[in-house]
Amino acid sequence: MQQSGNEMVGMGDDLVAPGIETCPVDTAAVSTAHTKDGSLDRFGKPAVKGRTGGWKSGLVLLVSQGLVSIAFYVLEASIVLFTKYVMRQTNAEAESTFSLWMGPVYLSSLVGGFLSDYLGRYLISIYAQVFLTVESFVLLSASAHALLKPHGCGVIGKLCDPHAPLEVSMFYISIYLIALGNGACESVLATFAADQFDEEDLAEKQSKTSFGWYFVIASNIGHLISVALLVYTESTGNWLPIFWISTGCVITALVFLLSLTRRYRRFKPSGSPISRIAQVIVASWRNRNLQVPSRGEGVLYRGEWEIDGTRRKTDDLKFLDQAAINIPITQVEEVKCILRLFPVWLCTIWSSVVFLQMPYLFTEQGAAMDGTILHFQVPPPGMIAFDIISTSTLIVFYDKLIVPLHLKLTKTQSKTLAELQRIGTGFVIAVVTVLSAGLVEQQRLKYSDGSTKEMSSLHILWQIPQYILMGASKAMVCAAEKEFFAAQTPDGLKSLEMILSFCCSSLGGYMCHTILWVVNKISTSNGKPGWVPPNLNDGHGDRFFSCWQL
Repeated sequence: MQQSGNEMVGMGDDLVAPGIETCPVDTAAVSTAHTKDGSLDRFGKPAVKGRTGGWKSGLVLLVSQGLVSIAFYVLEASIVLFTKYVMRQTNAEAESTFSLWMGPVYLSSLVGGFLSDYLGRYLISIYAQVFLTVESFVLLSASAHALLKPHGCGVIGKLCDPHAPLEVSMFYISIYLIALGNGACESVLATFAADQFDEEDLAEKQSKTSFGWYFVIASNIGHLISVALLVYTESTGNWLPIFWISTGCVITALVFLLSLTRRYRRFKPSGSPISRIAQVIVASWRNRNLQVPSRGEGVLYRGEWEIDGTRRKTDDLKFLDQAAINIPITQVEEVKCILRLFPVWLCTIWSSVVFLQMPYLFTEQGAAMDGTILHFQVPPPGMIAFDIISTSTLIVFYDKLIVPLHLKLTKTQSKTLAELQRIGTGFVIAVVTVLSAGLVEQQRLKYSDGSTKEMSSLHILWQIPQYILMGASKAMVCAAEKEFFAAQTPDGLKSLEMILSFCCSSLGGYMCHTILWVVNKISTSNGKPGWVPPNLNDGHGDRFFSCWQL
């Protein structure tokens, strides 16, 4: 049959008539197209691109994250000095309080991730902010009001009066509720925000990558604002206003989170990855005495030795193969992938120990140094601004300048450094960071006034290099760690990626407490004041920093 001159020629899904000018794209049709990643709207129906998610939802969640960061980092940066000058704790006691408090902050992410796999990320984000964070910040403000007696106390040289057990209990209950609420909210909110972009759409996938950087920047901006609030507190001695400001920030963040409820994209809860791992471990134990079919002698339960044509069964960790008798082999291989990550995960725990411990030690060190610039007194917690700026700058500099320049010069698709190489580089920088802090501590002790006052004439600005180095170390380790776990975690266990990261920091917090307890136990023998005594001028903080280098 002779073909007609106006016959339609297929091009993909579109039809174009030869010789006829194509019509403009129907924007209405595009706006009603559904997402390809399986996301749903609030009614449980396939999400429509033009009506759900995207940058409109992402920007609101960025604002919410920034406000929550302000509230949380105000407490994180001030808890050391608050417990010391208001709660009348010694240096070692204040450090122990901080380390033990940081553990639940990250451990609660495990609980939040576990619950979100059953109830959904949106609901958990709401529950965390409503029932934990908001209520606990109100309780913290109320308890702080009772603790700040007499008026104007809580600054260097003016301790507060002793407190009743009920007042102290209210304070501890409130800060641990904040730890639990923020940990659950932060881990789930980050993933929920990423859900607003369709990974199967090329344009939205690129936007999702950019959004990840903006999410980090939003947290850092919140951290910087919290530092500015601490500058005000340290210069005036007014603790109560910043706690009420923090409460207002959390409430405002909740309002922003609820404002676009109709527009958010959601995913149907798929069950916990922890359950999938437990199933394999339990099945391998129950089947330990059974014979596993060898290669070529048949198939295992719901899967052959070759998985989906893309991944073959591995020969290591053979004790888990017993589970493949009655569990899909794909699920068994997923668990093997997670176990192979275990050595790297253990190494990142030690980096978390340094990152959690150093801010406290640096704050204590700075509090015993001269912070006067003209007529202004630099608050020791405010020095962490150099850490934040260093981290953000290096991350952006590496990703937006170094990597593209390397690809252009080498004309290859390989990165400058692999993830594990960057993690190792970050460890080296961390050692240099502790070395720098130890040298500063030696000079601080050298220029101490020799009196009973916990002060030295060495200026606090000498701490800038160690803060910058710590920020550089975080940028190398944390960013590479996230990329490494994202690349190595199987698709069926992707929600475990965030859990691994936060649990690493949680265990690091508890290890900080243990190490400090051991060091104090040994160094205070035979009546000695120890390395970290109430008056740092009586101790040997330089030796403690040297211990961390090991």
